[in-house]
Parts: sequence; structure tokens; C-alpha cells
Amino acid sequence: MTQASAAPKADRRRHDREIIALAVPAFGALVAEPLFVMADSAIVGHLGTAQLAGLGVASGLLTTAVSVFVFLAYATTAAVARRVGADDLSAAIRQGMDGIWLALLLGAAVIAVVLPTAPALVEVFGASDTAAGYAITYLRISSLGIPAMLVVLAATGVLRGLQDTRTPLYVAIGGFVANGVLNVGLVYGAGLGIAGSAWGTVIAQCGMAAVYLFVVVRGARRHGASLRPDAAGIRACAQAGVPLLVRTLSLRAILMIATAVAARLGDAEVAAHQIILSLWNFLAFALDAIAIAGQAIIARYLGANDAEGARAVCRRMVQWGIAAGVGLGLLVVLARPLFIPLFTGDTSVQDTALPALVVVALAQPICGIVFVLDGVLMGAGDGRYLAWAMLLTLAAFTPVALLVPYLGGGLTTLWAAMTLMMTVRMLTLWLRSRSGRWIVTGATR
Repeated sequence: MTQASAAPKADRRRHDREIIALAVPAFGALVAEPLFVMADSAIVGHLGTAQLAGLGVASGLLTTAVSVFVFLAYATTAAVARRVGADDLSAAIRQGMDGIWLALLLGAAVIAVVLPTAPALVEVFGASDTAAGYAITYLRISSLGIPAMLVVLAATGVLRGLQDTRTPLYVAIGGFVANGVLNVGLVYGAGLGIAGSAWGTVIAQCGMAAVYLFVVVRGARRHGASLRPDAAGIRACAQAGVPLLVRTLSLRAILMIATAVAARLGDAEVAAHQIILSLWNFLAFALDAIAIAGQAIIARYLGANDAEGARAVCRRMVQWGIAAGVGLGLLVVLARPLFIPLFTGDTSVQDTALPALVVVALAQPICGIVFVLDGVLMGAGDGRYLAWAMLLTLAAFTPVALLVPYLGGGLTTLWAAMTLMMTVRMLTLWLRSRSGRWIVTGATR
């Protein structure tokens, strides 16, 4: 083997080690997050159907509210990792503190909105008369934990930027265990019912935020970074987050349109759609873990003024995305006869879901490329392009999705439209990655 051929292989092995070291713990943390809602549902479900329905409405509102602010993690990861690449840990942590202060301000604003409008929000989401009271109770109490939830997002971004995904995994596991113990104790031991579930979740979330703050503050003191709020820094974080907010809202709109179209197709179709969507979201966790590694690694290379290294990592990340997508697609095809019966015994729902799952499986390599390049461009701080690309995708998807009821094919056609949507995303991201315009080196973009 020549020295020239050995060097690229050594580089690939180094990139692979970095990707695995960041992606595997990130996947664990991502999977732990939805377990909060599952644990609450399992515990509250034994109180009664009305309580469970109320929890479903309230948790849906809370999940939507928090997912809108996921840019706190994404933007903070890229900004912190750039400064890590520039070998300025003090500025990196200072940047992270700006993100945390922004999270606290946004959390306070959300509380101010949710507390007085909780009854109206529950009514808009269509809660029944028997479930509405429980939903309002859970929503009002749980909204008190939103600042902590947003701090967790921002602080997770700080640690990812510092190339640390293990601590978020440990905190997520600890938070999940604490949430379960507190829920059981407060719901049944203290007899607080659904209010006990809400308080248990709030306490667990505050505990997670406290652990994150301890870790970040300790790092700030070690490297001499200021902990005081900086108006200019907070404003810069908000400005960096706006394009990512547009991207997230556009994606949420696509998912809402797909669900609305499925509902028009019939009860069996919408039931099967929800089952497939839950699987699609789980598969997204695996691919998103690779994307998170991409965010942190790409930003670090750009911060270190290593444009060629960033290109090399991008190429390797795409290879990882394709391989992961092929593997997940095969898993879906093989497991689909076993997966669907776990959710329903209705043969009409099963028959509707099975062919649509084949489409989902075939789309996974495309999804792998999309998630990876999304992470690469986020790491590069290319949020403005991501926003425009997602708006274009929304514009392309909407008319096709609305035509699905008239095209025939039912749910399978709808998921073919979803695959078309992912293909449009892949093309827009691939064109950007090929152009090289995302490569802007230095400690700041």
C-alpha cells in the first residue's frame, strides 16, 4: 500500500471514530426524550380514559411548543463548535451562555402566553368536555417547566458543540428515571392524579436543567467565560435561530398537511398513517443522530479554517447516511409483518399500512442523505438557505398532497408524496453541498 492511498483510509477511519463517538450517545438521548410522554401516558392511562385523553391533548400542545424552539440546540451547536475549532473555549462557552439566556427569556414568554390561554388552546385542539378539564390542568402546570425544557435544548447544543454527547445521554436517562419515579409517587402515592403527573414531569425537567447548568457554569469558570447576560450575544443567537425556526415551522406544516389528507382518506387510512408516522419518527432519530454528529464536526473544522477537512467529513457523512438508510429500509421491510400488529389488530388498518410501509422503506436512503446534509449545513450556519429550501419543499409538496384523494392509491400514494417531498429536500441540499457556498471558515460565520 502506498503512502498516498494509506492517508485517505486513515482519514476515513478518523472521521468514522468521531462520527460514532458523537452519534451513538446522541441517538440514545434522542430516544430517551419521547419516553417521557410514553411514561406519563402509561401512568395516567390507569386513572381513566378522560384523563388519558386530556394528557394527549396537553402533551401535543407542549410537544409542538417545544419543537418550535429546537433551533436553540441546532444554532448553539454550530456556534459553539466553530469557536472550539478556533481553539477559543472561553468564547465557545460564552456563546453557549447567550443561548441559555435566550432559552430562559423565550420560556418566560411562553408561560405568559400559555397560562391565561390554556382553556382556549385546549378547545382549539378539540378536547371533549370530559377531557378538557384534565387537559387544562396538565397544560398549565407543565407549562411551568417549559423554561427548563428550553434550557435543556440550549445546553444540549453547548455540549454537542464541545463535542460531548455522552453527558446529554446520561442526563436524559437520569431524567427519564426521575420522571417515572416522581409520577408514580405523586399520581398514586400522593393521590394528586393528573396534576401529580404534570408536577413530576416539571420537577424532572428542572432537575435536568440544573445538571446542565452546573456542567456549563463549571466549564465557564474553568475557562474564564462570563456568565452575565449579554444583549448583543442574545440578539445574535435569536437572529441565527430565525431561519431555523422558519425551517422547523415549514416541516411541521408538511406533517400537518399529510395528517389532514390521511384523515380525508378514511378511518383506516388515518389510523395506519399514525402508526407509520410513529415509525418514521423513530427512524428519524437514528438518522438525526448522524446529523447531530455532522453539525458538531463540520462546525469545528470550519472554525479551525480547515475547508478541505470539512469537505472530506461531508463526503463521509453522506456515505454514512446512505448506508444507514439502506440498513433501516431493509429492517422496515423485514419487520413490517411483526411491527403493525403491535399497534392494531384491525385487519383493514394492517392491510392499508403494509404497502405504504414498503414506500417508507424505499425512501430511507433518500432520508439518510437529507438528514446528513441538513446537519452539515446547520453545522456550517447556513440557516438562511435551509429556510428557503424548506419553504420551496413545502410549496412543492402541498399541491401534490392535496391531490392524493383524487389520484387513487390511498395511503400508499400519500407516502409516495412524502417520498417526493424528501426527494425535493435531497436535491436542494445536494445542490448546496456541491456548490461549496456553505463553506465559510473562521470562528464566526
